[in-house]
Amino acid sequence: MRKPIGTTAKTGENCPESGVWKVVGAPTTTAPIAKGNTMPPYAGKAVVWKLSSYA
Repeated sequence: MRKPIGTTAKTGENCPESGVWKVVGAPTTTAPIAKGNTMPPYAGKAVVWKLSSYA
C-alpha cells in the first residue's frame, strides 16, 4: 500500500515511498528518491522532505 502524498521524512531516514520529494521550507528543491534509499541532506543541512508525487 502506498504512502499518501504529503508524507514526510527527515534526512537520514529510509525513504518510505518512491517518488518526487520536495524540501519543506526555503531554500527548496525537488528530487526523485526511491523507496528504501536514505533521505539526503540539502544545502549541507538536515531537512524534512515531503512526498509531492509518485514515481
